[in-house]
Amino acid sequence: MTAEVPDVIRVRGARQNSLKDIDLDVPKHRLVVVTGVSGSGKSSLVFDTIAAESARQLNETFSAFAQGRLPSYAHPDVDVLENLSAVIVVDQQRLGGGPRSTVGTISDIGARLRLLFSRLGEPAAGYSNAYSFNDPAGMCPNCQGLGVASVAVESELVDDSRSLNEGAITFPTFKPGTWLWKAYAKSGFFDPDMKVRDYAHEQRELFLHAPAGQHNPPAGMDAVGTAYEGLVTRFNRIYLQREPESFKGAQRTAFERIVARAACPECGGSRLAEPARASLIHGVSIADCNAMQVSDLVTWTGGIGGSTVASLVASLRVHLERMMTLGLGYLSLDRATSTLSGGEAQRIKMVRHLGSALADMLYVFDEPTVGLHPRDVASLGRMLQALRDRGNTVLVVEHDPDIMALADHVIDLGPGAGAAGGRIIYQGDYAGLTRADTPTGRGLREHRQVERDRRTLPDTDGTEWIEIRDASTNNLQHVNTRIPHGVMTVVTGVAGSGKSSLILGNLPAIEPDAVVIDQRAIRGSRRSNPATFTGLLNLIRDAFAKATGRSIGLFTPNSTGGCPACEGNGVIYTDLAFMEGVLTRCEVCDGRRFTPQAQAHSVDGKSIADVFEMSVTDALDYFAQPPILRILERLRDVGLEYLTLGQMLSTLSGGERQRLKLAAELGTPGRTIILDEPTTGLHIADIARLITLLDRLVNAGSTLVVIEHNLDIIAAADWIIDLGPEAGHDGGRIVYEGTPEDMIATSNTHTATHLRRHIRSG
Repeated sequence: MTAEVPDVIRVRGARQNSLKDIDLDVPKHRLVVVTGVSGSGKSSLVFDTIAAESARQLNETFSAFAQGRLPSYAHPDVDVLENLSAVIVVDQQRLGGGPRSTVGTISDIGARLRLLFSRLGEPAAGYSNAYSFNDPAGMCPNCQGLGVASVAVESELVDDSRSLNEGAITFPTFKPGTWLWKAYAKSGFFDPDMKVRDYAHEQRELFLHAPAGQHNPPAGMDAVGTAYEGLVTRFNRIYLQREPESFKGAQRTAFERIVARAACPECGGSRLAEPARASLIHGVSIADCNAMQVSDLVTWTGGIGGSTVASLVASLRVHLERMMTLGLGYLSLDRATSTLSGGEAQRIKMVRHLGSALADMLYVFDEPTVGLHPRDVASLGRMLQALRDRGNTVLVVEHDPDIMALADHVIDLGPGAGAAGGRIIYQGDYAGLTRADTPTGRGLREHRQVERDRRTLPDTDGTEWIEIRDASTNNLQHVNTRIPHGVMTVVTGVAGSGKSSLILGNLPAIEPDAVVIDQRAIRGSRRSNPATFTGLLNLIRDAFAKATGRSIGLFTPNSTGGCPACEGNGVIYTDLAFMEGVLTRCEVCDGRRFTPQAQAHSVDGKSIADVFEMSVTDALDYFAQPPILRILERLRDVGLEYLTLGQMLSTLSGGERQRLKLAAELGTPGRTIILDEPTTGLHIADIARLITLLDRLVNAGSTLVVIEHNLDIIAAADWIIDLGPEAGHDGGRIVYEGTPEDMIATSNTHTATHLRRHIRSG
């Protein structure tokens, strides 16, 4: 007799990261939402324990050869994990794939569209690969299917006011004394002390554009042992087809200055060869289809008939309509995946998985509502329920109350962050959560109000307004608007309506001193951490050096005090070339970064390695020096009290990176600050704290411009700019400007509708 498999994922003794030896039964074939304050242990439970162990065990079923080419997962710190399903993690990692990856290729919609044109296109270009810009049969021969042509700007490559000896060639590999520089300065064709602007026309053409091998240097003057070729000719051959990311430091800066990229003149940026562009269905080419936004493509496919393609068209429409349902109707299939936000990338992955025939899988989502306007959250919720209804277990880390309300089961972690969290403080249905005495339960019950003391706006006829005139970036419809100084303005609207285009695409040029605080990765090496980013490290090592009488370098991980085996990183990085690199704990220092000599010195019972492992909260209790405390207090104020001082910045989420940047800005208020969705990753309780922090910045003299969907932030604004009415070419217009009170009383935009509902529900 076959034993019945329990209908739960059984977790016993989970201690990964901050988890406090928790025991838990996660119901299978249900929509389960895991919530809790930021840093409470949600990701440690869902991603680092359950998902990681599922992936590790799945990988172990493959051969040793295959395992060597798959990501490596360590055993999570847990006693028992039973009844796992195969996991599919749908996270917010930006989509890679290089310059050839587009929305069409990543979603598989492009493949269906190519098949449709191979059957109905007239004149026919050939099989479906003849309509692919990733296949030699279909790619534009001029740009090799990339859609862009790179051109070296001669005025940037050559400084006419200098001679060759003075460094007239501005790309670093051609600087005076280098091998490539000698090809010109020692060729015998040019006087190396003559200014380039003084060259005769024939000399200039020879210098810049001579084809390789057509001109022989005077006898004995072949400086590099290869055929002479003009500078632009050589630069184009060696460098032009490379991506900027392949260069480092000064070379990358120079490359981005010298090389201009524009739409390929041959294919107009469509990436496709002429036969594919000439093949039409109802007067429309596949290039036209790729350039349409998804909402228009849905309409176009509705006019395609015929029994031979009926099932293909139906499948194409299903995928397009899923894109619409997930709030992505404003995207076009030719949009490069590298330009998508983390939230957009996650929802495109959903489109792909929703078409899968797999069942009894474990789907894990990381805050799928990020970047979504409240109007689109309900549609997202229905998609999650559809995955569940196909027999899958859907595990969602989420803060949005509307998604919590749809859950079959809610797991609430906390009560606090870091060492103060890591416990299960509630599990059950949503109704029970609304009554629970937890930060989440209290936040759901809290009365939401729009009434508060508004700051006085500047006179409408005064100069204290930032004027944006005739903005036409991306989908903006020649927008005119004004942003008041000295208050908090929230710019909102559905995803794709033009918020970022309006603010990030125009405001920094108008206000050059404006600070943009977004969620992009913080530049720095793998040794970068909160202590180095905020300047804490300098203060801490000075304090240790003063207290011990030793040199500052002894307390610096990238100086004499750093472990030589890992160079003070605490981890060893292994570059796997064609796969993502692997980080492993350094066995010499056991991940502590410092030499035994450095760790031998202590101040008040703590070594420098101990300090690096302290959380912000612990450090506040340990240090007494006012300059150190001021920085730590700013980190606490932005809700990052659970971070350790030495945590690698690469491990932070986008929201955590943004709040770290905000902490640095708290030290220099008074400027115009642009915040791009600062509530990302924040719990209800943390959002109230963020509003207090934003008020503090404004009261200190800053002008805040906040791009945001969160209704609590919108209600707290002094001034609102709402874009829409929809997304893409159906958006890009100002649909409301004014105060929150007036929006609730008079406006009928999507934002106003949901703001009214939000206030009444509080």
